[in-house]
Amino acid sequence: MTGTPAPVGRPALTRRRALTAALAAGTTVLGAGALSGCGSALAAGDSTVRLWDLFSGADGGLLNDMVRKARPDMPGTRIERTVLEWGTPYYTKLAMASAGGRGPDVAVSHMSRLAGYAPTGLVDPWDLDLLAEYGVHREDFTDAVWSRTQYEGKTFAIPLDTHPFIVFFHPDMVKKAGLLTKDGTLDADAFSSPDKFLAAGKELAKASGQQGISFGYVTDTAQGWRLFYGLYKQTGGAFKVPPGGPAEVDVDRMAHVIAFMAKLVDGRVNPKRLDYNAGMASFNNKQTAMILSGEWELGTYRAADKNVGAAPFPTVFGTPAVYADSHSFVLPRRENPDAEHRRRTHRAVAALLKAGQIWATAGHIPAYEPVTRTKEYAALLPQAHYKGAADHVVLDPAAWFAGAGSDFQNAMSQVLQQALLDGLAPDRAARAMVRRLNTFLAKPSPA
Repeated sequence: MTGTPAPVGRPALTRRRALTAALAAGTTVLGAGALSGCGSALAAGDSTVRLWDLFSGADGGLLNDMVRKARPDMPGTRIERTVLEWGTPYYTKLAMASAGGRGPDVAVSHMSRLAGYAPTGLVDPWDLDLLAEYGVHREDFTDAVWSRTQYEGKTFAIPLDTHPFIVFFHPDMVKKAGLLTKDGTLDADAFSSPDKFLAAGKELAKASGQQGISFGYVTDTAQGWRLFYGLYKQTGGAFKVPPGGPAEVDVDRMAHVIAFMAKLVDGRVNPKRLDYNAGMASFNNKQTAMILSGEWELGTYRAADKNVGAAPFPTVFGTPAVYADSHSFVLPRRENPDAEHRRRTHRAVAALLKAGQIWATAGHIPAYEPVTRTKEYAALLPQAHYKGAADHVVLDPAAWFAGAGSDFQNAMSQVLQQALLDGLAPDRAARAMVRRLNTFLAKPSPA
């Protein structure tokens, strides 16, 4: 999405804000389409592959471009999209339709949500032999993402992308701070410990003349969790979520990470109270040199600075780990799926994966690695500079209640905000997070 950056104090028009507004304006039409899809998916003609997804706005346009690009690789097949509202409404409709065997032929799902679908039989496994016939193999995906597609030895999701939590920066300011390498990339070593990271932030503040590192998290339901979980996994600490609980975590390491986060927003490196949109606005207006953000905001940042730089999130605690999620394709459950139509669906998905260069222009890292190995992708900047994040991504814990847009992320972020805003001691915040986690674990999956 492009547009003029909003001044500080006025909400920036982010991609997600635009998506939400578009959905609000088109709820009636989209809702009618969704209900029609539920009732007609099983009666679809052999040539139509019905797809449910949650992409509107710019991403929706790119997916349409991918469908057009994919046509030569799926002759005789037509993809029909139904766009549903992002978040809980989408996953509720998908679960209900799948439970009744009346879902679409294929649907987009966040990989972090798969643990709520595969174990309960709401999605069917993919046939890897069929995909291989159309040029898509297990070896075409990174281990970090592929490992989350599995349940009981079967593959229940095919990754479309990886969308990590990374850092964006203004190259001129980073160079002035002495934190840019000769090839124009971020000097990762300068951020390779908590002390180095904070020191680098102060140098960036000098270079910008105002703020060093922006991190908008106040009132946001997921930002605190994204930063915390990526950093926690960098410590090497366990985070196991056995059904029924209790959670197996390292409270001391959790507290260590929270203490670092509190220093990061103590008012010297980053303003103490900064909401999501204000954080973006300060970066777009070049009042700050760097921002901790999801790659999905690339279009917004590039509209303000066409030369904006980006890099994988630095390894601060020793073990490479980058918080991320992955849009993936799933097969809603069918009692007796038509073999030929399933073949057609596999071929359509393979064709879409091969059109991933189009998807990469939005900032997402294509999961199908033959795309990221091309000269065309290498020339795509700053995307090519952070594609290495895909090798070290960590997704939400594999639990039915976790994942994109979940109450779990909100609950964890609420505790973190108490620590960052209200002075809740890191050890007490860590224990509070564990208590909330165990409350979720004690609940059975509604599916």
